[in-house]
Amino acid sequence: MARLFIVTPAGAGLRNGNRHTALRWAALARAGRHRVRVAVQWEGEPCDALIALHARRSHDSIARYRQKQGGAPLVVTLTGTDLYRDLPDSPEARESLELADRLIVLQEAALDELAPPLRAKARVVYQSADPRVTHRPPSDVFRIAVVAHLRAEKDPLRAAAALARIPDKNMELVQIGEALDERFAREAKDWAAREPRYRWLGGLAHERTLAWMAKSHVLVVSSVMEGGANVVAEAARIGTPVVASRMPGNVGMLGERYPGYYPVADDAALAGVIARAKKDQRFYRSLQTAMRARRKLFAPAAERAALLRVVREALHLRSSATRARTASLDQSSSP
Repeated sequence: MARLFIVTPAGAGLRNGNRHTALRWAALARAGRHRVRVAVQWEGEPCDALIALHARRSHDSIARYRQKQGGAPLVVTLTGTDLYRDLPDSPEARESLELADRLIVLQEAALDELAPPLRAKARVVYQSADPRVTHRPPSDVFRIAVVAHLRAEKDPLRAAAALARIPDKNMELVQIGEALDERFAREAKDWAAREPRYRWLGGLAHERTLAWMAKSHVLVVSSVMEGGANVVAEAARIGTPVVASRMPGNVGMLGERYPGYYPVADDAALAGVIARAKKDQRFYRSLQTAMRARRKLFAPAAERAALLRVVREALHLRSSATRARTASLDQSSSP
């Protein structure tokens, strides 16, 4: 049993991806008989290993930990903004990666963003979900769901723009997520005012969000930047097909050959995929089959095993290094 300290830049009360990941990992590690604490910073608290989410935003804690704890085990988790925005321009993010004993990425395509020395110490830990609801969409309307906070990285209103291109009146779009940018709040209200098939429900409790996903024919994941959306894992576990922007974070979760992609920020193409999913039963079944093929990747047991494997590796690396230094000192002090 080890004492683990998880650092996340998302504080208590926030409902973003980093916070959910930190709390879920804490629960999984406790199930593996580790003691875990979660905080926004590490300030010298005793622990056997530090797991930091977000290479740039957690850099202060990472650097402080390495300075004060020397060779103690350090694991850094790369988010989407780390991989696809911060690394080229942030010395702090790059230093965090260099200081780490192990790196965690949340989907397989993320490995392609790392230089070979960093890739060698990176491990994929797919996020898991245990929704306990099953896919039961309505029979009287084709429902599309979007589940994401309204911020630029999510391109959150792309599905609304796509819906406006589809003349079929027997469709509806349910948008779930808090507006983290007032501009998107205004746009969502404008869409609701002029498009009767569109509803913005705002932020909902997790159970209600999962229920809406289960009651939708497709989930649209329209991100322009993504480290590995947990909502994809939830959809796979529920059985709801995903229509996703073809960008690395989505491809890493769904696989290169997944049939439900559209080009990033292309609402005309997105409209075409949605319309096809409604009209073409063979295509819709292909989406369902492809989602089932990914389902095991996102099982809680798989995530726990992968996470604890990374922790064991980091602990073993440092204990081996300590033994080697001790042996070297003993040898040098021998007559």
